[in-house]
Parts: sequence; C-alpha cells; structure tokens
Amino acid sequence: MKRLSSSEWIAAFLALEPPRHKSLVMTLCGDAMAPHGGGFWLGSMIELLAPLGVNDRLVRTSVFRLVQEGWLVASREGRRSRYTLEPRALPRFERANRRIYAPPGLDWNGRWTLVLAPNGSIDAELRGLLRKELQWEGYAMLAPGMMAHPAPDRDSLREILQRCEARDKVFVCEADELPGVGSRPLPQLVGDGWDLSGVVADYRHFIEGFAPLAALLEHKGELTPQDAFAIRSLLIHAYRRVQLHDPMLPVALLPQPWPGSEAYALAKTIYLQTWALAEEHVLAMLRREDEATPDADAAFYERFGGLRR
Repeated sequence: MKRLSSSEWIAAFLALEPPRHKSLVMTLCGDAMAPHGGGFWLGSMIELLAPLGVNDRLVRTSVFRLVQEGWLVASREGRRSRYTLEPRALPRFERANRRIYAPPGLDWNGRWTLVLAPNGSIDAELRGLLRKELQWEGYAMLAPGMMAHPAPDRDSLREILQRCEARDKVFVCEADELPGVGSRPLPQLVGDGWDLSGVVADYRHFIEGFAPLAALLEHKGELTPQDAFAIRSLLIHAYRRVQLHDPMLPVALLPQPWPGSEAYALAKTIYLQTWALAEEHVLAMLRREDEATPDADAAFYERFGGLRR
C-alpha cells in the first residue's frame, strides 16, 4: 500500500473531519499565539489558517465572535486589525493548557471536594453559571445544589468562584468515608456521577485517527514547516475536543485500561515530532506582520514533559 505523504494526510483528515472554524481559531490562540505574547495581526491568522481550508471571511467572522464572547480584545492601526488575549480570559487558557499538555493519572488521597449551594442561597442565574463552569472543570452534580470532584485543581476552583462572584455564597468542603458504618465505598460515586462511555469512545476515535500519522512521521524527511504546523494544530484541536469532555478523574477511579493514557502518549509523540518545524512556520507568519514578535516563552518548552530546544 502506498504510504501517504504528510500533505496527503492533512487533506484526507480535513475532508473527513473538517474542524469548526471558531473552535480552530481558539486552538491556535492557545497553542500558537499564547506562547508568543498572546497577540496577533488578523493577516497573520488568515495566513496561518489558509492551508487548513479556512478562508479570510471565516477567519474574520470567527475572530469577531471571540471578541464578542470576551476571549479576545481588538485594536486597530490604520487599516490593520490586531488582537490580543483578553486578560480576564487568561486563567481559562491556562486551565486548558494544564489539561492538554500535562499527563493524566492524578494521585488520589481518597477524599472528595464538595461545592454546596443550598436552596435559596444563590439565585438561578448564578446557580446555572456555576454548574456550567464546574461541569467544564469535571465536577458532577450528585444532587441539587451539590457538585463534587475527587481530585480537583484548587487554583481552578478558586478562580471559577472568584470570576463568578460566588466565593462568599457557596460552601466548599472535603469529605471521605466514615469507617465502620457500612456505607457504599466512595469510589462508587464515579459510576453514579459520571457517564464515561462517551469519553472512552472519543479517546478511541482519536487514537484510531492519529496512530497512523505517528507511523508516517517516523519517515518525515519531506515534512515542511507549513505541514508540521498544520499537523500540530489539527492534533491539538482534536485532542482538546476530547479533553473538554474528560472529567480528569484520578486514575485509581477509572476503568482500566484507560484510553486517555494511550491518547496522551500518542499526542505527545506527534507533538514532539512536529513542534520545532511548526514553530518555524508560526514565527515566520507572525513576524511577517510584526518583526518584534517574541520567541516562545519558557512555559511552552514545558509542554508534554519538556520540549528539547
């Protein structure tokens, strides 16, 4: 069987699973723009996305909507438009990056974190906002007014409560099993609170789609910076979509073998195979509009356990 070239793989992937344009712009903001100061000229984003099948009209529409939603801030210099990451959105990008680039398999001390909002303590609007934000962070609603997670990121929880103006309106506590009373084991809450079947299916789909690419890249002599950028962007976009639905539970509470571990290893392999050439392309496009674009920051080189410079 003829082995696909990298450009042929990109074309086949885009034909089979075309990404949503606004979501793809968000992926680039986190993966490619944030390490270089978080700012970009519209022309740079248009050039970067063109090989991924996104025309300038769709880029403009996507960026405009991200400004409206509070993810980006717009400014103008003559006829040119420049965008930067909205400072209030930075913690959310940082939370997403921790999920994407850090390995799964949290240690667990057997305790659960509970967020309690008794009836009447908060209004319906705040209750709905908190539920949405905490569910995105992996919490499950175990009962009305009670959300729980066995191993949450405390900094993320603090940021969510502060941003939602709920810090002095809800109760946050920890709980563990009371020995000797004959209750159900707390780990069984996972089955009651989370349906992981969809996450498992999404991870397996990701593995099926990208495992052949890892093998192809072992023979990447013809890989260009533009193709490396396209592959890195599609990889992180697809992996990020799965991660958004993963509650990030401790490995001790997950069904084994957990496909998230295999998916992370695969994403890491492909990222390591493409990141350096992709960076050449990113910098070339950004510096075409702004020669002062900085090199990637130190945090960028910590992704996936460390990128060798």
